Amino acid sequence: MKQVNPSRGVAILGSTGSIGTQALDVIREQRELLHVEVLTANRNATLLIQQALEFRPNAVVIVDSTKLGEVKDALFSHGIKAYGGAKALEQVVEMEGVSIVLTALVGAAGLRPTLSAIRAKKNIALANKETLVVAGALVMKEALAAGIDVHPVDSEHSAIYQCLAGEVLNPIEKVILTASGGPFRGKTRDELMLVTKAQALKHPNWDMGPKITIDSASMMNKGLEVIEAKWLFNVRMDQIEVVVHPQSIVHSCVQFEDGSIKAQLGLPDMKLPIQYALGYPKRLKNNFQRFSFFDHPELTFEKPDLDAFRNLQLAFDAGDKGGNAPAILNAANEVAVERFLKDELRFTEMTKVLEHALGQVDWEKQPSLEGLIASDEEARVKASEFTP
Repeated sequence: MKQVNPSRGVAILGSTGSIGTQALDVIREQRELLHVEVLTANRNATLLIQQALEFRPNAVVIVDSTKLGEVKDALFSHGIKAYGGAKALEQVVEMEGVSIVLTALVGAAGLRPTLSAIRAKKNIALANKETLVVAGALVMKEALAAGIDVHPVDSEHSAIYQCLAGEVLNPIEKVILTASGGPFRGKTRDELMLVTKAQALKHPNWDMGPKITIDSASMMNKGLEVIEAKWLFNVRMDQIEVVVHPQSIVHSCVQFEDGSIKAQLGLPDMKLPIQYALGYPKRLKNNFQRFSFFDHPELTFEKPDLDAFRNLQLAFDAGDKGGNAPAILNAANEVAVERFLKDELRFTEMTKVLEHALGQVDWEKQPSLEGLIASDEEARVKASEFTP
């Protein structure tokens, strides 16, 4: 008879990235309560093998199939199954020992595995905001039908989720997403034309991968979070407000119908929202650094500059329009960021790529999953072809 591990089995999709490695830090500290069932990586076979040898998952996936042989050779004698290709991501999340799936993939690649996990009735810890940006209506409908929870991992959405605990009977008047403002807070549109890739990759508060760091610098990351919040918390776009908070201590807030506001505070450390999602509904004791008001005597707040950071306004507009507009926006942004990182675009030209794609791809009010994927593919073509 197979021995059942009493702790919660975790599948980490994207274990070699920033969120994935921090999730493993959490599991190291919570070994009695959490264990690893599945690890996956895109192409970093070396780190995936190292992680697998430490955490001994049931299975691993390397999406880049050319590296599957290397992974298999390293793990076969340890009894760890290895698979290759994107399709394997959709299959391993269905494994019996998996209780919760942490989707930490970058971009729209997280959509299909997340849907597979939901259909297999696995709870979701969602660090891949693009899943809800692209197909929020479909994903949340399927989660409701499957009776599973979607626990947000983004620090802002985790903060709102925590603020809503115990408030099921109290309607939301407004959710307030905080934003650090990124490295270019206070710069004008003209000044942003001159910023370099090296400058854009230096975030003042958070340690993130290159794609998310560039999105934060352009405030597109906050725009995607706005659309994600719409679906996670079942609110209208006019019920979402963005406030620039440079210290990144107040992670986000909820305002209720009586005017009161609840906020969640803490140091800018992604391990806390990751742990909250993996351990929910329990708050697991840890040794993370603690916040002190005496170390942060001044917390400031200001309006975002929607003229300089036009991407944020585009996200509000796409979220309000609905249908396939957010999918178009997200796909074009992924291409624009990639082109910026390859020095093919200036910082401000990324916005022009988004506007071009939104104007070129036909809008659909109620797209199917296949329609959303087609819109994503077409938007990528338009974004790749466009020359500012």
